[in-house]
Amino acid sequence: MFTGIVEELGEVTAVEELGDSSRFRLRGPVVTEGAKHGDSIAVNGVCLTVVDTADGEFTADVMAETLKRSSLGALDVGSRVNLERPMVADGRFGGHIVQGHVDGTGTVVARTPSENWEIVRISLPAELSRYVVEKGSITVDGVSLTVVEAGRDYFTMSLIPTTLALTTLGIKQPGDPVNLEVDVIAKYVERLFGSDAEGSAE
Repeated sequence: MFTGIVEELGEVTAVEELGDSSRFRLRGPVVTEGAKHGDSIAVNGVCLTVVDTADGEFTADVMAETLKRSSLGALDVGSRVNLERPMVADGRFGGHIVQGHVDGTGTVVARTPSENWEIVRISLPAELSRYVVEKGSITVDGVSLTVVEAGRDYFTMSLIPTTLALTTLGIKQPGDPVNLEVDVIAKYVERLFGSDAEGSAE
């Protein structure tokens, strides 16, 4: 489990195409400290399993399903990425519950600079819009954020200087894809109420 508080701005150092999958090599001295084979690291909000580590870098295999559902397939050597290790059991819960299981992708539509922050508008797939509410939580490229405005096919978020400086959200431009993970609690509530409704109708 993650919290959406990015620990490090990493970089893709190698991409190996393996048929319908890929193997990525990523630089991240902070997140690889103490990491070993089988550990998890979130890359732009996607939970990946560490294959090996060396000299501040780690390797991870990305299967076809992940490439299809996320924007990782668009990464190339030199791409910057948001990195986060799983939350430790006795740690502070700084963001919200993030699984690292991407629900879909959106696109940066517009950026509106303000004096001390920036408003960013992201397109929202129709199947995810019901889970996104004003003042609710959403994860964008692995960053835990609060929704400012929730439209039918978009949402906006307000980015503070720290987020702009320390994550890829500071360099994303209109047209760039982003990974989206909605609040898992909303999905569980929908499932439970749906099950109750089905049961009561029988």
